[in-house]
Amino acid sequence: MSDWVSQGEELTILDLLDRILTKGVYIWGDITISVADVDLVYLGLKVLLSSVEKADEMRQVYGDGPPVPRFPLEGG
Repeated sequence: MSDWVSQGEELTILDLLDRILTKGVYIWGDITISVADVDLVYLGLKVLLSSVEKADEMRQVYGDGPPVPRFPLEGG
C-alpha cells in the first residue's frame, strides 16, 4: 500500500476502485462451515475483479480463448 499513497495523500474509495479495475485483482480462498467438528458446507472461492478491457487483455495474453463479444446497451 505504501507504493500507492504517499505520507500526506488521501486515498478515496473511488481512487482505490479505479486502481483495482485498471490492474485487476484475483481472490482465491476456501471457507468451511462446521458444527461440532462436522463439516457442513464447503465453499471454494475464485474471483477475478477487473474492467472488461483488462479481462479481455488478460484472456488474450494467457490464451483462454477469444475476446468476449460486447453488445451495445439498449438506448445507447
